[in-house]
Amino acid sequence: MYADLVLYNINQIFSPNDFGRPLKGTEMAQADIIQNGYIAVKDGKILKIGSGNVPKDILGSDTELKDLKGYTVTPGLIDSHTHLVHGGSRENEFNLKLSGVSYLDILKAGGGILSTVKATQNATFDELYDKAEASLNTMLIHGTTTVEGKSGYGLNWETEEKQLKVAKKLNENHPADIISTFMGAHAIPTEYKTEPEVFVKQLIEDMIPKVAQMDLAHFCDVFCEEGVFSVDQTRRILQSAKDSGLKLKIHADEIVSLGGAELAAEMGTHTADHLMAASEKGMELMAENNIIANLLPGTTFSLMKNTYADARKMLEKNLALALSTDYNPGSCPTENLQLIMQLGSLAMKMTPIEVFNAVTINGAYALDKATDRGSLKEGKNADLVVFNAPNLDYILYHFGVNHVKEVYKLGKLVVKDRNILL
Repeated sequence: MYADLVLYNINQIFSPNDFGRPLKGTEMAQADIIQNGYIAVKDGKILKIGSGNVPKDILGSDTELKDLKGYTVTPGLIDSHTHLVHGGSRENEFNLKLSGVSYLDILKAGGGILSTVKATQNATFDELYDKAEASLNTMLIHGTTTVEGKSGYGLNWETEEKQLKVAKKLNENHPADIISTFMGAHAIPTEYKTEPEVFVKQLIEDMIPKVAQMDLAHFCDVFCEEGVFSVDQTRRILQSAKDSGLKLKIHADEIVSLGGAELAAEMGTHTADHLMAASEKGMELMAENNIIANLLPGTTFSLMKNTYADARKMLEKNLALALSTDYNPGSCPTENLQLIMQLGSLAMKMTPIEVFNAVTINGAYALDKATDRGSLKEGKNADLVVFNAPNLDYILYHFGVNHVKEVYKLGKLVVKDRNILL
């Protein structure tokens, strides 16, 4: 079988291990680092990967050859936690944050999520589409080929449906893949502040069944936090989602140690996200129940806190880690996953191999998509990033810039020199 494309003479290839499950603990420090390597692609899939000379039996007269001497190649990056589709922005809150006003206090004053809810409710479908498409372009240019996108800035059925349909259309039209998450339980709407149980009932009995019936999302997520949804409310919402056939995620222990990590273990969520205030017991229970800890250091950085999730302790407790941007208009307005990876090293002391495992193979498992992406196993999607860097370490050492030279999606060149090719 002849290859359609062969990338060869690659300075370094990062090839994650794939054991049929997320990498945990010390496994995250291991990978196959191939020097002077090649990757062959056929029909959008990985045909062969190795080092040294390219086997002649896969080279046909129509095989495209590309010399990548001096470059590093990895699987396509996977951003497994974003709030991609939303209206407006919140730079008006920036000075409040600088002066020390807390996120929860901004929320209580009608800002935060609630101001974005209003902007999203007022935005048209096309306005949301164009804004999200621009962000998705930025993500792709920085090497992200698969993105999770949450709803949650509607807090009513009409707007939640609009957000999810925007994501669905983008997934159909854009080179990057979008995995959708229903997050109607992102905040208590203003009109239900004195009777939150009425809103919880709407989520359980109306919105979640509709999302499942219309096949608008793969996951359901809940913001389990003080002043938002209690552990009991979160449990009931997640159970409804599970009963409807949706996979589960949870915003857990972001600000207050509420028991979100413990609930994630109890409910068998795919991931528990944030976890800056997670208890040691919660970490241990997550590890025992194979829950991925999805860490979002950009949020801690943007909120100007020093409460980064304790990645090293989590690894010591044999947890599987993913890293994501948490791209959103309030607490982390960046689409640049490379910056988040650099924070993973500089702020949370993760090694380069641990970081790249977190945004490739473990990112794929975090989105229930590891059967066809996240590693360079033969037969998987040829989603590839070519970095203008001689090795992995350089990408994280030289921070704050975009190292991407090229991006391939299903073997097709979609980014070249920071330009999207459509």
